Amino acid sequence: MYLALYRSYRPETFDEVLGQEHIVKILKNQIRTDTVGHAYLFCGTRGTGKTTVARLLAKGVNCVGEGDRPCGKCESCASIRDGIFLDVIEIDAASNNDVDNISELRESVKYPPAAGRKKVYIIDEVHMLSTGAFNALLKTLEEPPEYVTFILATTEPQKLPATVLSRCMRLDFRRVSEGLMRDAMTKICGEKGIDISETALSLIAINADGSVRDGLSILDQCISSGDLKITREDVLDLIGAVGEDVFIEIADSIKNGRADEALLIADRVMAEGNDARQFLRDMLAHYRNLLISKYIENPEDVLNLSSENAARVKKQSDGMPLADVSKAIVEISKTAAEAKWSTQPRILLELCLVLLAEKNESAAPAPVKVETHQRAPVRAEAPSRPTPRETEEKGGLWDSLFEGEDGLKGSFSMLRKAKIKSLSDRECLIAVQSDVMVGFIDKNKKAIEELLEKRSGTGRAIRCVIEKEGNGDKVEKPIEELAALAGNVLGLPVEIEE
Repeated sequence: MYLALYRSYRPETFDEVLGQEHIVKILKNQIRTDTVGHAYLFCGTRGTGKTTVARLLAKGVNCVGEGDRPCGKCESCASIRDGIFLDVIEIDAASNNDVDNISELRESVKYPPAAGRKKVYIIDEVHMLSTGAFNALLKTLEEPPEYVTFILATTEPQKLPATVLSRCMRLDFRRVSEGLMRDAMTKICGEKGIDISETALSLIAINADGSVRDGLSILDQCISSGDLKITREDVLDLIGAVGEDVFIEIADSIKNGRADEALLIADRVMAEGNDARQFLRDMLAHYRNLLISKYIENPEDVLNLSSENAARVKKQSDGMPLADVSKAIVEISKTAAEAKWSTQPRILLELCLVLLAEKNESAAPAPVKVETHQRAPVRAEAPSRPTPRETEEKGGLWDSLFEGEDGLKGSFSMLRKAKIKSLSDRECLIAVQSDVMVGFIDKNKKAIEELLEKRSGTGRAIRCVIEKEGNGDKVEKPIEELAALAGNVLGLPVEIEE
């Protein structure tokens, strides 16, 4: 049976582990001095070697070979590698997470090792255990028999109870660097007779995002295509990414304020079967390249690009204001985060392109300079009628505060009648109809400001101005406002029943 690369090239000794020298040093010393602890907590992102190192530690305490332990060759090491060693028990907490499963574990702990020196329990994804299961595990975890070692592995240590954390030696696994990953994959390709370009290796390492397993999985797919020569374009096709020329083209469209061109380019890319989420990640990487190119004379040494593409990116960067690059990075990052959980990532991508093109400062016509000896009035003081687009943007922003699960609900509904009168980079002026609404906004100012920042991406202070409706001074208060007023007086939430 064919074994995936991440399984067939799993380290057999500590010296083969990539990028976790700080952890390897501790464990090797503990094995050598016979000071291995009773409980460990291995934390870190996926594919960084938590389970692999747990098995190596299990080998180390049961190894019967000579020299450094584990030797990876003795009978015990071979049995643990093949998963048939009776005294190493691996438990998947995602599917064995209730009290009964832990009760069985507690019973088995009572029996001494059958074949080795120590019994080692490896509990993967331990954060998935139920509260009852954690409570059942505590006493055994704190004072196990001297022949037992627990190794808990998790990607989300913040979900573990403090009572569990305090009973374990915590070791944090780091993301593996791209350089180490490239070197390891170069060695594998050499052994398999695969000719792979440096740019292809770099692209795989970047998309692995510090996970050795992810990197080897991508490489495995490339090798499985049957070609003995792998290029950057092959990797791009495999992971659903697009070439640099597309991003240079789309960045030019955004720079020139041509939302229509940007949308047509995106449509062409999506029609070829590419993933919108991957496209957002790659577009973010392109603007990062533009940013780096502004400060480095020869960016090909830093960027994962050919010298020709690096020169094209450098040329584009020189003609683009830093403010446009930074705005694009912020907007794309926000969209990519939202698209991760969205069922319609393409729509978010298209909205992002429109916003970038329409907000682009470099595409706006330069202001006409007028020489005068008189002091020019402040623009904010000059009366002007807002354009229909400005009015629509303000109304849409205010309406968005009441939408979504985190939107304003309950007694906040009285604020729907308010409106944004003016909007600057630092302040949002809200027009309301009464003193009651002013008081209500002041009382909940922080919550409204935080939500406004979340919706708009810009932190602004809120200020109110009263604009009463009608010609008379007496204005009938809406029922929502009266409810909020009563709630402020009573100190209790007041709900309206229709």
